[in-house]
Amino acid sequence: MERFTISIDDELADAFDAFIKRRGYTTRSEAVRDVLRELLQRRDQTEDRNGYCVGSLSYVYNHHERQLCERLASLQHAHHDLSISTMHVHLDHEQCLETATLKGPAEAVRQFAQKLIAEKGVRHGQLNLVSVDLGKPHRHGSGQHEHLTPRH
Repeated sequence: MERFTISIDDELADAFDAFIKRRGYTTRSEAVRDVLRELLQRRDQTEDRNGYCVGSLSYVYNHHERQLCERLASLQHAHHDLSISTMHVHLDHEQCLETATLKGPAEAVRQFAQKLIAEKGVRHGQLNLVSVDLGKPHRHGSGQHEHLTPRH
């Protein structure tokens, strides 16, 4: 592990310490590591258009909206190569929350998420991506697969 020292003004240090306390970090080092990872992930997601990612797409919709359930299912089937799983939660008699776990080329995942969020009747859509590096395909037992290792 590498150690480095930084100097910041008192006001910024106080604000950072308040952030650390609110988030429940036990040390400044833990907080700095997470802030740097977040910054690097954001950079990867905006600069690396060909990279691979895993992601979580969450959205709320009214299941009584005319044919919305069918449109959402059709979109997901059309992009089955990006989908790992979907969790469906009933919030009340009309509203549902779905969270889809996705993986694939970051640009394809983004485009799929935007299509789904843009469907009439979908509200509160949010995509969270994590850039990953693909491992070499290998076997365990009867199946071949590759590992997805988060960057940073």
